[in-house]
Amino acid sequence: MKTYHYRFEQVLMFREQEKTETQVEHKKAVREFENIATKLYELLKKKEEISLEQQQKMAIGFSVNEIHHYARFVDSLEKKVAEVQQQVLQARSKMTWYGEKLLEKTLEVRKFEKMKENDREHHRTEMEQLEATWLDELATLKFRGRENGW
Repeated sequence: MKTYHYRFEQVLMFREQEKTETQVEHKKAVREFENIATKLYELLKKKEEISLEQQQKMAIGFSVNEIHHYARFVDSLEKKVAEVQQQVLQARSKMTWYGEKLLEKTLEVRKFEKMKENDREHHRTEMEQLEATWLDELATLKFRGRENGW
């Protein structure tokens, strides 16, 4: 009896390696997205806090210099927010792209695993038939041996 050997084993291993590498890149892209999104959240929160502080000071009154200072600070925060929003969009796009690639690689690996399962089942069936044929021949030889007086 011959032992089972999957003919596409190296291809399967290569695909699994590609999938693993894509998983690593996807996780890296997710972490990057989370970091940038957190940065955006913190900037928006800071902008909101500054606006509330400015409203409170307006209620009690403050100088024109302070008003200009707050206005410039809010403008710079808005510019930073716009920049970080672009970074978030890019990071989300990258994360989505790697997610799609990971799905593709997972499906490829699954196809090869399914082919391996089918091939292994076919091999098992073939070996069982070969064994049955071998046992039939052995029984026939034994029967003939008795008939011939062996």
